[in-house]
Amino acid sequence: MYVTHTHSRRKAEMIKDITKKLYSYTPQETVYHYTTFAGLLGIVQSGVLWTSDIRYMNDSAEMKYTVDLIGAEIAQRITAGHKNPHLLNQFLDWVSPRMAYGHMLFCASFRSNGNLLSQWRGYSPLGKGVSIGFNPDYLVSCATSQSFSIGKCVYEPADQRKLIKQVIDEVENLAHDQYSKASESKEQRENSCYDVFTKIESDLLRIAAILKHPSFQEEEEWRIVSPVLTDYVSSPVLFREGATMLVPYLEFNLALKKKKPIPLDHIFLGPTPNKNLSMNSLTMFLSKNGIAPKNGISYCQIPYRAR
Repeated sequence: MYVTHTHSRRKAEMIKDITKKLYSYTPQETVYHYTTFAGLLGIVQSGVLWTSDIRYMNDSAEMKYTVDLIGAEIAQRITAGHKNPHLLNQFLDWVSPRMAYGHMLFCASFRSNGNLLSQWRGYSPLGKGVSIGFNPDYLVSCATSQSFSIGKCVYEPADQRKLIKQVIDEVENLAHDQYSKASESKEQRENSCYDVFTKIESDLLRIAAILKHPSFQEEEEWRIVSPVLTDYVSSPVLFREGATMLVPYLEFNLALKKKKPIPLDHIFLGPTPNKNLSMNSLTMFLSKNGIAPKNGISYCQIPYRAR
């Protein structure tokens, strides 16, 4: 029996291997960060980018999306006659609040396309938007120096289901090991289940950070993702004012060389009723701060409409 189980564990793809593979891809072309003029001023003058707790980002429903994917897979397994539905239901009961209020993970978003109408609508209120283009190798260097990872968002439903299947397979494998060590009492077994869930929490959170609803596929989003933080009190977590609440964030350093301007590939100016004046002041601001984007500054060419 022991030999058979060991063999099955070797065949199973471990959750840490899944996470490592997901974060092994890096962008090969300029990636863009959409922001407001206020965001641009802050990034250039401070040399840092704010990475928000993923639960407080614009797409905060993503965490629920991952929980829904897990729920759908669990329901399918139970309907098919799974031998341990109690374990699966326990995992689902555990994962929902942990995704909402558990460990902290901080992210910032970048897009492969720096001139998307949907992004201008989201990030350029009253004609105040830019998308800042970063060299991918430089961004990777910044991330590596701060123990951040870069992940490409997964939109394809079949790929998402495959990932979730592997996660639940791993829960079952680990639970089998725990059950074999625990006493036969119900209380001991249930406690051993929670021990299993805790073991995978950090990796599950990192997987959830790059699973996005297929309707967002045009964004071709990349994310810089922080290490998982389990203690916000002793960590360098800061807070800023959001639209309706305080938003936890971490600073991500974009200036690898102190007192040197941030090297940029390109900048798009978003839709504005004052194209010429806005282009002029943007150019002056960047020059004043020693920044000359490698591929210049471009206007988005999207007609401005006041909302």
